[in-house]
Amino acid sequence: MTGWSRIEGRAVALAQENVDTDQLIPARFMSVPRSEGYGRFLLHDARQDDAAHVLNRHSEARVLVSRRNFGSGSSREAAVYALVDFGIRAVFAPSFGDIFAGNAVNNGLLPARLPQAQVEALLAKIGTGDCAACVDLTTGQAVIAGQELSFELDPVWQQKLVNGWDDIDLTAQHKEQITAFRAARFLAHEWALPKT
Repeated sequence: MTGWSRIEGRAVALAQENVDTDQLIPARFMSVPRSEGYGRFLLHDARQDDAAHVLNRHSEARVLVSRRNFGSGSSREAAVYALVDFGIRAVFAPSFGDIFAGNAVNNGLLPARLPQAQVEALLAKIGTGDCAACVDLTTGQAVIAGQELSFELDPVWQQKLVNGWDDIDLTAQHKEQITAFRAARFLAHEWALPKT
């Protein structure tokens, strides 16, 4: 995965609560190889036969603004794949499903929490169209629809997003310390070594 620290593009509003992972990608599409891309399945059931759906009209969107409890439901990581493969790099909402948020960061998608009132103001300003957006991970600042916003970002999440790391990549940064600990541990506790 490629990391990023700043994106500029278009933002759209998905003015719904409780957009769950089953809506983000229906289970019947998860047998498709990831190499073929999941973007076309994003919100499939809501978008099919609806030319007016915001993502059908604004397929170049890079930022999504939605209501509370985004990404709730099952733990399917494919929901994040669908967003990322569609081109979405950041989702702003008052709250996220915990597992979804972790999966998002591990796949280069920013789940940014904003207060409910701020989200509602953004949704009203964006409406059914799209608007300019800029998101900066290094400063925790965004400008969407001309509104300057601040969002808190855990330093570990920031590091993972900027570097394009998942949990394994993050752990690998401590390889020398892990190797040294392992050597010292086995030296002090020979009985812990497996018998060959």
